[in-house]
Amino acid sequence: MVDIRPEFLEQAKQLTRNAEFLPDGAQGLAAKLQHASDTNTPLRVKLGMDPTRPDLHLGHTVVMRKLREFQELGHKIVLIVGGATAMIGDPSGKTDTRPALTKEQVEENAKSYFEQMSKVVDTTKAEVTNNADWLHSMNFTELLKLASQITVAQMMTRDDFAKRYADGRPIAIHEFFYPLMQAYDSVAIDSDIELGGTDQRFNTLLGRDIQAAYGKKHPQHVMLLPLLEGTDGVVKMSKTYPEHCISLTDSAKDMFGKLMSIPDTLITRYYSLLTDVSQVELIEMDKQINSNSINPRDIKMKLAYMITEEYHGKDGAEKAQADFINVVSNKGIPDDIENVKIDSDINILDLLVNLNFVTSKGEAKRLIQGGGVKLDGEKVADMGYIINPNLGKVLQAGKRKFAKLV
Repeated sequence: MVDIRPEFLEQAKQLTRNAEFLPDGAQGLAAKLQHASDTNTPLRVKLGMDPTRPDLHLGHTVVMRKLREFQELGHKIVLIVGGATAMIGDPSGKTDTRPALTKEQVEENAKSYFEQMSKVVDTTKAEVTNNADWLHSMNFTELLKLASQITVAQMMTRDDFAKRYADGRPIAIHEFFYPLMQAYDSVAIDSDIELGGTDQRFNTLLGRDIQAAYGKKHPQHVMLLPLLEGTDGVVKMSKTYPEHCISLTDSAKDMFGKLMSIPDTLITRYYSLLTDVSQVELIEMDKQINSNSINPRDIKMKLAYMITEEYHGKDGAEKAQADFINVVSNKGIPDDIENVKIDSDINILDLLVNLNFVTSKGEAKRLIQGGGVKLDGEKVADMGYIINPNLGKVLQAGKRKFAKLV
């Protein structure tokens, strides 16, 4: 057993904060870090990304921040654009077969991804590649060799496949290839560590098995990070639920306001996963919140400022905070409220959708039912409410969206 020096034990302790490292835990990571230093061979740390949507959200940054930590220690991060895998769609956690994307959709989304990722990691120093480069060129014999490395029984140990099969929901054969394709990526780029969310346990560990099958003497280790809950505090953050999702493309005002809307029970979790606040500070925050010695809103305000500043700069964070205090705390109306011209009578649901205050009529109905739609401060409860062109009132949707109807 090799003696591990304290500096690498400390590095591993920091890197495994909030993370599960498989196999061998922090001790195994410390050994890899020390060996990499002694042999002057930086670790190759892999993250695969299927650009299924054009924008990233704060949930994605949990893994991205961990990548940055490896990068700051001098290791090579390898970003894989899922040009091939995105055309299938990761079935992890899904109850139905995902629709395939076109090559053009993947390329456009990927461009947007890297622009947003550069706010967290130094993409100019990363190795960026596309798994279409090797997966699309595989012949049928090579594909059969890859498929022979896993059994149907093994594949059915995945919870999502097992549940769909038990419920009588269809599982397309091509979905079985997704984890195999992701695993083969680890062979193609010779990764030492693969990062992913906790929903990627099966896929990432399969990468370890496939590397061994293809002759890698020391297969990759796996680091799994928590899935961040959305602003409702229940469902994981996802663009599927836009009302609870904080996107990196959100304006500073929207980002700040959404962060202020998270339940108090999520405050320290958001601090832990999205900032560099120390464990000692987190424990103290928990004590203050639980003892009611401080208003949780004050701690949340600091959190909202820190995160908004990271993505929008100091000026953006300061203006967003001032707007929030004016609108929410002082019950005011933003100074930069937009004038919206109404030419004819229009149903309140249609207007909310047309203004992009909501993404669908269903969301508009939920907002009205929750008392979140107001005209000059008066709640609108009638789903059939008709807006008159000569109304001249201020429409409010939620806490942060306003329009002067003219």
